[in-house]
Amino acid sequence: MNNLFNSNLAPRLTRLFAPDGHCLDLALDHGLFNVPAFLVGIEDMNVAVGVAIDARPDAIQLTPGQARRLQHTPDPHRPALVLRVDVSDMYAPDPPASAFSELIADPLGTALRLDAACVVINLFYAPDQPRLHQDCLRNLSALKAKCERYEVPLMVEALVMRHGVGRPYDASGEPAQLSALVRSAVELGADIIKTDPCESPEAFAEVVRAAGGLPVLPRGGGRVPDAELLSRSVALMRAGAAGLVYGRNITGHRRPAAMTRALMSIVHEGASAEAAQQILSEGEAAR
Repeated sequence: MNNLFNSNLAPRLTRLFAPDGHCLDLALDHGLFNVPAFLVGIEDMNVAVGVAIDARPDAIQLTPGQARRLQHTPDPHRPALVLRVDVSDMYAPDPPASAFSELIADPLGTALRLDAACVVINLFYAPDQPRLHQDCLRNLSALKAKCERYEVPLMVEALVMRHGVGRPYDASGEPAQLSALVRSAVELGADIIKTDPCESPEAFAEVVRAAGGLPVLPRGGGRVPDAELLSRSVALMRAGAAGLVYGRNITGHRRPAAMTRALMSIVHEGASAEAAQQILSEGEAAR
């Protein structure tokens, strides 16, 4: 297991990661980014968080305004809280001329009051958005100092972004650029890396190596067909991922709890895509 688990961060890390060192983090923080399409499946957060808790992922990623729905639940076995502490306009349907990224006020105080197991912050890189990258570097440096003081794990979401004419920014996933940005996150003090998958497992393995032994959790991005999601998830785990951070591919599914169970089988049991599909199919048949 990573040396982090022998550090002062261990009390929180052992809530976030299972004993096998793996984690499925269900991201429900999309409402923060002011994009209507991101709200599909999470229109009613009471319902969405309740379904997520019942499905039992290792963690649920939430914003300060929604975290109480998890933390006030009288369930001693509820998932750990990953708290989003920054906001950006990078996902706007109309690409911003000058994108920004801002920390919330008192991010560590908020995390401690909410008993978060971890905080998560963006590290964007887009060649045509130098201010955005500078914002992220400033935010990350300030947050790392506070995380060190209060012994809270820092998850850095390292994303290389691109856009074409007349369409929003999306993930590049280019392995060399992604590896370089992940390495930058490590140098700046990340404890956990969240990043994009690459086009091939071999390329993602290079990104994992760039993390230097830190846990790497690929994100899911936009909705894809079930078979593609499950096979990709298996490939990423075999390439060295310490788990997954998926949002819309779970919340936008017709059976989010069944999809969560299928993904948990991949993350923690090493299930094949076929075995995970069987779990998903059984869950759908039981509705």
